[in-house]
Amino acid sequence: MRGRARKGGMARGRPPREAQSGAPVEGQQCDTRRFRYRQWQRTPEPAPEPAPEPVPVSGPTTIPAVEVTQAATLTQAQGGAETLTLPSPPPAAAAAAARALTWSERVAQSLGRARTPAQARAPIRMPPPTGVSAPAPRASTPAPAPRASTPAPAPRASTPAPAPRASTPAPAPRASTPAPAPRASTPAPAPRASTPAPAPRASTPAPAPRASTPAPAPRASTPAPAPRASELVRHEEPRGAEGGAEEGASAFPEESQVSARSKEPSQKKQSSRKNLHDIGVNTREKLHHFIECKRGTSGTVVHLKTNHFRLTSLPQWALYQYHVDFNPQMDSKRLRSVLLDTHKQLLGKRYSFDGTILFSCHKLQKKVTEVFSQTHSGENVRITITLTNELLPNSSACLQFYNIIFKRLLNIMKLVQIGRNFYDIYNGTEDLRDLGLSICPGFITSILQYENDIMLCTDVIHKVVRNDTVLDLIRKFQRSPRPTSREEIWKEIAGQIVYTKHNNRTYRVDGIDWNQTPQSTFKKDGSDISFLDYYRKQYRTRITDLEQPVLVSLPKRKKADGIYPSPALLMPELCNLTGLTRSMRRNYRITKGIANCTRLSPERRHSELGKLIDNIHRNADVQRELQEWGLDFEKQSLSLTGRVLPVQKLNEGSRDTSIQCTEWSKEIKRIQLNNPKPLTNWLLVYNKENSSQAKLLKKELYLTAQELGINWEEPIPISDVPYEINKYLEILKEKLTKQIQIVVCLLPNNKKEKYDAIKRLLCVDFPIPSQCIVAETLNKRHILMAVVTKLVLQMNCKMGGHLWKISIPFKDAMFIGIDCYHDISSGHDSAAGFVASLDASLTKWYSHCALQKAGQELLDDLCVFLETALKAWKKNNKQSTLPKFIFVYRDGIGDGQLETMVNYEIPQMLTCLNSFPNYSYKLVIIVVKKRVNTRFFAEKNGNLINPKAGTVIDVEVTRPEWYDFFIISQSAKAGSVTPTHYNVVFDNTNLKPDQIQCLTYKLCYMYYNWTGVIRVPAPCQYAHKLAFLVGQNVRKTPSQDLSDRLYFL
Repeated sequence: MRGRARKGGMARGRPPREAQSGAPVEGQQCDTRRFRYRQWQRTPEPAPEPAPEPVPVSGPTTIPAVEVTQAATLTQAQGGAETLTLPSPPPAAAAAAARALTWSERVAQSLGRARTPAQARAPIRMPPPTGVSAPAPRASTPAPAPRASTPAPAPRASTPAPAPRASTPAPAPRASTPAPAPRASTPAPAPRASTPAPAPRASTPAPAPRASTPAPAPRASTPAPAPRASELVRHEEPRGAEGGAEEGASAFPEESQVSARSKEPSQKKQSSRKNLHDIGVNTREKLHHFIECKRGTSGTVVHLKTNHFRLTSLPQWALYQYHVDFNPQMDSKRLRSVLLDTHKQLLGKRYSFDGTILFSCHKLQKKVTEVFSQTHSGENVRITITLTNELLPNSSACLQFYNIIFKRLLNIMKLVQIGRNFYDIYNGTEDLRDLGLSICPGFITSILQYENDIMLCTDVIHKVVRNDTVLDLIRKFQRSPRPTSREEIWKEIAGQIVYTKHNNRTYRVDGIDWNQTPQSTFKKDGSDISFLDYYRKQYRTRITDLEQPVLVSLPKRKKADGIYPSPALLMPELCNLTGLTRSMRRNYRITKGIANCTRLSPERRHSELGKLIDNIHRNADVQRELQEWGLDFEKQSLSLTGRVLPVQKLNEGSRDTSIQCTEWSKEIKRIQLNNPKPLTNWLLVYNKENSSQAKLLKKELYLTAQELGINWEEPIPISDVPYEINKYLEILKEKLTKQIQIVVCLLPNNKKEKYDAIKRLLCVDFPIPSQCIVAETLNKRHILMAVVTKLVLQMNCKMGGHLWKISIPFKDAMFIGIDCYHDISSGHDSAAGFVASLDASLTKWYSHCALQKAGQELLDDLCVFLETALKAWKKNNKQSTLPKFIFVYRDGIGDGQLETMVNYEIPQMLTCLNSFPNYSYKLVIIVVKKRVNTRFFAEKNGNLINPKAGTVIDVEVTRPEWYDFFIISQSAKAGSVTPTHYNVVFDNTNLKPDQIQCLTYKLCYMYYNWTGVIRVPAPCQYAHKLAFLVGQNVRKTPSQDLSDRLYFL
């Protein structure tokens, strides 16, 4: 959903602590970032900790794995481009250059050649459904292996590698969670040899668990000490290993088992560091009527191309997975690789090692093999190699290894890894110097098992890069003519995602420490060192401003012992801002320039993907790598067939008001509304300075209302309101009565504080629908008519009227939408939105919203929400006491959260429905996912275009373990259309796939805030709008007096 961490940031899918027990989970503020930052502030003498730089492993046979920290919110510009800030060149280099270097040149200088690849996405692990073949279970999925051929970013002859941290063994990466994920859920790789790691905290050793053996118990009796000046605060402690997911877990309960299962906690261990992107659930095996076939037949057949490429050959070898231990512990991953490489004759020709997990095509004679190596200092090291798994080429666990190999191919092709994806900074960067931006193209890739084949899915992505740093922003505030407090500076920086070019990582800013400067010291290797000296020696980076404060970035996840790692302290001068500011988003030149570069047409997008695959087949080094592992890809993208559903008809049965198209903004102006609400008693609030705009607004409202058939009367004006928020609200309270239908506020500007205060007052204290409009909008005469028309439509909906209706084949059916909103920047409580239809024509809606723990996606009070919705249905439908069919569309659930959602939310709904005596219900629960990398292209006259609205795809690119399908419901006028993915996770009806697919498409017509078909069903979008309003603006539970109106549009 919009406004959250993309799909990353605060853990969107953080499961409740008792997610398997079915009991309500109370929000615990002690786990929020804001609380932990306050606790950290109270700790005396906090120690700074520069973030270590990722350095690839050397050696010809290894494959590097770089630690990936996902940005909380990389703001997306038009066309889906991620935004990142532009690192500034050193002053000396800038002076010497004859011209200003481009962004790609500057980044290339700082990165060396290519970065190491990220950990690859792993396959979903689950038991195969009946009649559906599935790969072997992933008992101990290998972690990404490090690659050896990537050179270090910059040689540092004068900077010796740090001594091994023998007293603080770094835990091995978790073998069962290999995919790239937010920092919270991804095991951190050990510090590398060429990056001097911070001094260890001797009093808090971190155990080193194995992938296949139980991890050593943490020292629970000795809590981790608070960070002090004598210690170096680590930005991210290493993560412990953990066994694979329980085989067969995650099937939803039978109805008769709901009560028992809701009271019994799951025996499966819930890890806070579980990979939230790759652990799945086989939902198809319980849907017995869809085990054999999940394909529909209705609609017109259309031939499509997609962005998937088949893996044409699989290796003819078995892959052996080993866990490698070092005694004494070697913290440097590079050093571990060097020590292991001395035994190449034992390990065989083809193997890869990521520092903990070893993949090899050669099986050792013994299950546990011990060898010995010696460091350059003469220290003897015992290496224990333990066989943990044998993987067949077509097993699901091997898919993760194929992703590792493909990341290496991108690295060979000199694509540079930034975050989780790879970008062509050398040849593809477009420099928009007049806008102060650069745009770099890249690719997002994954290899997964689909219905019939293992395929590569890849898509084109972009990064929009800015020039300014956090220090630039701070100095801008300090140079402002008016006095600026530190609180105002913090308010602007809070929650921002920053990019550090010296180690190519992103962090979220959780605080500013004004008491520390670059001259502050910390302990490193037993001696004091300042930030200034550390960055000069470690990264050859010169810090020029010695008075700047320090930024604080808190970790997102706890360590294996349940304790949060210490925060990272960063230099503002070295942290570049990411994302576009509000002023930049309102700048038409900037948004248009970004859109022109990032919105690729279907033809151009497919061409760019073709060039990537063509380069793979032409590059000799890449082909040599593929041949060594026995892999190859098809040169042509996958072709398949889809079906186009017919365009739906609105207001069917009424010849004068019927509409049959996918975009009806013009048609709506020529017909009268289906159920207009008279506008007879309403307030118009404005300042005296905006009297002319208020007069214009009344005139245009009157004309538009008459055209749409709305009975309109003059408003009650309030023109003497002051600018000060509290006085504004006091005057407004005096005029509010229960007879007021709606309050229209004409605001002089778009300041969030006033808007929030108005919405909070009229949603909580005085439950009256409200409509706010900025006076400046009315000055744009070329769009005035469209603005006023939308304003009238919104006001009609908020007062309880409806605009159009659609024919639904089920008369006794309730449609429910569920979504959550997370305020990433401020860390406030998350808002859970629940919206349910109350009539057969989907014109009346019930809404409920509640606040829960920050970052929590799963709903605790779903049983209460559903029960109140059913009571509202009974009140609104006298002839039908309860709906026979209930369709639930759940948005915001990622693949990794699916299992927890099935085991936590579905039992709540079943418990509620079973509590009604003699209630025979039919329930369908569908998970809606908008953030997908799959693309489809239709062919017309030899060119590729976007498929038509209503295109359904349920073959080839769907998953064998799910009952899923794609629908392209919307029309795209620019760029390439993105489909929406639907996954049916519960269904006790006998409805055919055609019925569910057509019904889902119909619901995309019923969103009243847009005169056209939208990407998701209307209940989903209503739930999103409700959660967004409450989580972003109201921040309190709205009054239930508004629950029967769409006041949140």
